[in-house]
Amino acid sequence: MMGAMTREPSSWATTPATRRSMQGNKARDTSPELAVRRLLHAKGLRYRVNVRPLPDLRRTADIVFTKQKIAVLIDGCFWHGCPEHYTRPAANREFWDAKVNRNRERDADTDRELEKAGWTVVRFWEHEAPTDVAESIRRAVES
Repeated sequence: MMGAMTREPSSWATTPATRRSMQGNKARDTSPELAVRRLLHAKGLRYRVNVRPLPDLRRTADIVFTKQKIAVLIDGCFWHGCPEHYTRPAANREFWDAKVNRNRERDADTDRELEKAGWTVVRFWEHEAPTDVAESIRRAVES
């Protein structure tokens, strides 16, 4: 209908600026992931990116070595509640506490499901040095 006003759906964001900022966060190809992938590739390792290790489980791993059944996840400090760097937001605390707790629970469930299916799960925090992360992954792949 011409001239009808459209309403924005209600949002969890406390301000439009917060909403835009959060929408700009990437789900894949983050700087830590890219740095680790470059190092792995330079070591001669080949992998798949952002795939479901288990087709029936709606969860993706950042880096996957299908032959070795190794799933690598590089968790963001904010989104996954890093014990070293996570800071609770001042605004909308109940929402963010619940969100981070759900993420942690889903991470633990993902680890259990993959391990039950015979996969090795290796998790790192985004703040860890890419060289250390890549070396740990190389050792896991080569063992």
